[in-house]
Amino acid sequence: MIRLCVVTGSRAEYGLLVPLIRKIKEDLDFKLQLLVTGTHLDSRYGLDYQTMEQDGFEIDETVEMNLASNSAFGICKSMGLELIGLSSAYERLKPDMIVLLGDRYEIFAAAGAAVLCKIPIAHIHGGELTQGAWDDCMRHSITKMSYLHFTSTIDYRKRVIQLGESPDRVFNVGALGIERLKALTFLSKEQLEESLNTPLHAPFSLVTYHPATLDPFCVTDQFQPLLDALEAFPGLFSIFTGSNSDAGGNQINEMAVSYAAKHPERAFFVDSLGSLRYLSLMSISCIVIGNSSSGILEAPALHVPSVDIGLRQKGRVKPASVISCDTKADDICAAISQAMNLNLEHHVADNPYDCPDTSKKILTHIKEAFEAGIHLEKEFYDMDWRM
Repeated sequence: MIRLCVVTGSRAEYGLLVPLIRKIKEDLDFKLQLLVTGTHLDSRYGLDYQTMEQDGFEIDETVEMNLASNSAFGICKSMGLELIGLSSAYERLKPDMIVLLGDRYEIFAAAGAAVLCKIPIAHIHGGELTQGAWDDCMRHSITKMSYLHFTSTIDYRKRVIQLGESPDRVFNVGALGIERLKALTFLSKEQLEESLNTPLHAPFSLVTYHPATLDPFCVTDQFQPLLDALEAFPGLFSIFTGSNSDAGGNQINEMAVSYAAKHPERAFFVDSLGSLRYLSLMSISCIVIGNSSSGILEAPALHVPSVDIGLRQKGRVKPASVISCDTKADDICAAISQAMNLNLEHHVADNPYDCPDTSKKILTHIKEAFEAGIHLEKEFYDMDWRM
């Protein structure tokens, strides 16, 4: 039996991992180990670990990070605490492989600890670009520390190979988030209103904005133009979700809370929706606005147009229903108007992230790797530039 340890540190990444975690749990060839860290254990972000227990998953290890400060220096200290906790957790669990998704600093630390403990890594969503955030370099670093790679598009597979990873260990399997959407039973509008204790005025937008950590402008200057742009749409009700734990996330949340307090008739803030409420809201929203990857992955799959603001997601493969724009208020206004007038039947026809049986393919390739034998001393794969 293969001990697969899934590490999760944020609500967004856990939501993507759910179908894979469920399949690992059901597969008799695997022993699921769930290691929880990051914002899941922080009351300011909703204590998301409780959602995992409600989903029927047993948490094997928790690693505290102490995210009291979301400054760059505070995050560095949190990563140090995480590394200490991870080393002990890995020693107790003795996993045969670590499964990681994405690019956040919690996952970067989990990968570093796994390498030092000589535990092979299966990495999901490698090869992508987010040129406006420090996640970009962390993602590529995780790729170089990983043994197996599961990308969400063909272009991303090519990029992982370009980074020197052997093609026979790099697999394009599509996006786990889309697989989950197809199996999810969404909450109704009435259930959402009861859960949030607020009416959902139509039409409404779902707004999720995170710090663009490599943007030269401070987060308040990044976020204020979006608030200014929304003033041009007084008939559009906006539901703001809490920002992540990146440096500056607290400032964005404070601005969103203040905006909602000043405009209670057309704005509402909730710090943490959880995956089901978030996706349920998205499914009935008229538009998704912000700079979250969910506007690029899940929104097109739900036939909901989205506006992607600024540099944070620059470089990602984007379906045609995603309208990218600069951070200036006028540009955001124009993008919102364009997105709300899209012919969605034409723009969502071809989704590059949509592949069948994503989680099943991942587990099949992991089994095959163990059957063939895993050798941690990887050779660098050099591209034949004559191709």
